[in-house]
Amino acid sequence: RDLVMSTMAVSARSRSKAPCRVFFCTILCLSLLILPSRATKVCQTFQPLKRNQLNMGTTMVAAAATFPRGGGADKITATTAPAASSTTISSALILKSFLKTIADARSHLAAAAAARAVSIFSMYPVDTIKTRMQMKQGDAFRLSGLYKGCAGSLVGQVPYGVLTFGSYEIYKQALLNKFPNTKPALIYALSAILGDVTGSGWLCPSEVMKQQLQAGLYPSMSEAIKGIWSKSGIAGFYQGFTGGLARDVPFRVAQLTTFEVTKSLYLKAKKGRTGDDNAALSAVEAAVCGAAAGSFSAAITNPLDRIKTLMMTDTTNAYGGSVVACASKILKDEGIGGLFAGVAPRVGYIAPSVCIFFVTYEFVQQKMQKKE
Repeated sequence: RDLVMSTMAVSARSRSKAPCRVFFCTILCLSLLILPSRATKVCQTFQPLKRNQLNMGTTMVAAAATFPRGGGADKITATTAPAASSTTISSALILKSFLKTIADARSHLAAAAAARAVSIFSMYPVDTIKTRMQMKQGDAFRLSGLYKGCAGSLVGQVPYGVLTFGSYEIYKQALLNKFPNTKPALIYALSAILGDVTGSGWLCPSEVMKQQLQAGLYPSMSEAIKGIWSKSGIAGFYQGFTGGLARDVPFRVAQLTTFEVTKSLYLKAKKGRTGDDNAALSAVEAAVCGAAAGSFSAAITNPLDRIKTLMMTDTTNAYGGSVVACASKILKDEGIGGLFAGVAPRVGYIAPSVCIFFVTYEFVQQKMQKKE
């Protein structure tokens, strides 16, 4: 815990000119955290809705099997990994476990990837409008350019779901082995956060390009790549990386907590209404609870989302290159209200995204089952 917290502190203090070093330092520290564990089964019964539900673009990651059929969580099992000769797991074994996890979950991941792509494409204009509003552009609702950067977002978001899911399972199993007396819920929450941190290494470049295209800073994806590279090199693609982490970690914690509370209250009401003490959430009910949790979490983390947007689109270093400097400038120039710019489209983005994802996921899963 101390290692993870100290790593996050380093990330928060780092300026945007060194985001690559921050990322690789974070991954190194997280690797050191899990390496001493012995290899056992990689996958256990998982509850993806609690783990990795919404973070598409700036708000949604609907990853593998977010809404399993019947509302239950399908079991994914893997063979026990070969025993290591020492207590240290090699990088090759970690990679093998990761690939095995992905292979065992391929049907969920394939359906989730399709659902993810459809929901991203469908709601992308809302995300563009949110970015424009957060940048205080005059005509945020103009029709031109609503889909700018969409292709890059798809390239970033779909593999991101696979990466976060696979790394989540690896972190979860390692932490369960290392801390067997810790409440599983805490392990799941920390694993989800670490999975997001790991996936951010892939996602950040596409997010930077997407938001700069949405803001109209470049006319096309190719021009954005050339422009960012010529100005800052590889570090330019990780501009605002710490801002993304500063948003995603609190969002994930709020989302997981809110979902648990919402689910518990709904189940209590359902059991009282039906008299069935064994009542459980259906897939649709889980989607509704997830939408409510995601919308609430999106609202309370909007200030961090605006900071992330401004850091990723700040080509002149007007916002200081750090989370604290950016927040200070917003408060100085616009007051507390400036932190909530774009909150309406950000919150309104969640519920439709959940519905689109759910319908598409179920449709693809049914088609895949028929072929099998």
